[in-house]
Amino acid sequence: MAERSVLITGCSSGIGYDAAHALARRGWRVFATCRQEADCARLRAEGLESFPLDYADPGSIGAAVDEALARTGGTLAALFNNGAFGCPGAVEDLPRGALQEIFETNLFGVHDLTVRVIPAMRAQGHGRIVNCSSVLGFVPMKWRGAYVATKYALEGLTDSLRLEMRDTPLHVVLIEPGPTTSRIRVNSIPHFERWVNWKASPRAEQYRTSLLKRLYESRGPDRFELPPAAVSRKLIHALESPRPRARYFVTTPTYIMNVLRRALPTAALDWIIAKG
Repeated sequence: MAERSVLITGCSSGIGYDAAHALARRGWRVFATCRQEADCARLRAEGLESFPLDYADPGSIGAAVDEALARTGGTLAALFNNGAFGCPGAVEDLPRGALQEIFETNLFGVHDLTVRVIPAMRAQGHGRIVNCSSVLGFVPMKWRGAYVATKYALEGLTDSLRLEMRDTPLHVVLIEPGPTTSRIRVNSIPHFERWVNWKASPRAEQYRTSLLKRLYESRGPDRFELPPAAVSRKLIHALESPRPRARYFVTTPTYIMNVLRRALPTAALDWIIAKG
């Protein structure tokens, strides 16, 4: 590749932030995008090339792709679709609008951005598309139904794209992290407060004793939690290996759940997941 350029979404914090800096240190030309211009300005002050990209806004996606391609003369070596958010709540309490909003960002925007960069990758004769899924992309969890649904869908869309791209020089990859240090819990609070009327739910007492505590109280890192650098290490392999894997697991729970979902009947797996 003449120039190793990569467009990354969701770079204001967490996985995207670490990935942007890690790849820049390795000589990649990084376009570190964020939804908010204020975050982009902060990243520019840190030495990164940064401009806005909001998955929920097709105009923003188009402008970001145009900006990246203009800066490189029409080429882009890689795309890392990382941006996403959660909307906690019991499935029976999620209104249609909540699902529409989260799918706009976590799936539809990812798809829109991806198909906009594929023509440039086809023209240059190479490219890597890496989608950040989750352990919740192949096993469910209570109270996370909206997020789980988007990640299950992302896995299916990515798998189909990978199969379709077998006759091209493009590689399509999934990264599936488990518990990773990030702001996703804090960032999900406004979505929960906007959409979930938990006080009117038949599960109101369960919200009080379970979800609300986990959502609003900072209890320190999960015992299996890894820093974002663990994801960056897998991303580097996905981008730089001559033969990248189709999937990269990150954190112990992801490996464990992958084995259990294949080895156990659904009832047994449900019991384990429900026990937490």
